[in-house]
Amino acid sequence: MAPEQKPVTQLLRQWSAGDKAALDQLMPLVYDQLRRLASRCMASERPGHTLRATAIVHEAYVRLVDSNLDFNDRVHFFAMAARLLRQILVDHARAQNRQKRGGGAIDLTLDEAILVAPDQPGIVELNDALERLSSVDPRKAQVVELLYFGGLTYDEAAAALGISAATVHRELRMAKAWLLTELSDS
Repeated sequence: MAPEQKPVTQLLRQWSAGDKAALDQLMPLVYDQLRRLASRCMASERPGHTLRATAIVHEAYVRLVDSNLDFNDRVHFFAMAARLLRQILVDHARAQNRQKRGGGAIDLTLDEAILVAPDQPGIVELNDALERLSSVDPRKAQVVELLYFGGLTYDEAAAALGISAATVHRELRMAKAWLLTELSDS
């Protein structure tokens, strides 16, 4: 374990044991990485998205604090954070697509309407495809979630799943191919 990772793991264990002061020390250590993960997730979203990376991190923080989860270590924490970031983005996208909010209608200026851009799948479509992949092969879906939403390295994802980094790489290649086919069909 790298030296900068030891305090995170120790603080997570103290927080899980009921030490609320450990949470105050923990958040400054993990906030920047959570924000980078949220920013990376937002990079593939449409321009003018109403949700910002900071808001995603704050929502994830609230949900993590309210959870009764026991975090084993830093990797486990970021794996759970990845799942939360994904869920927050999906919840927001679904809320924006509800009929009372325009049913997914896009606001365009006349100049933008003239330009025809190819449709790209959004977070809801990706989430739905990941759910379908999870029903076929849960580990491949977990690998995508840990790497894409969690920003974990191959080694960290391997440790979280109890497999080798080579297996993570192989599973990711297969998952990408499956998702590409699935998303291009829909």
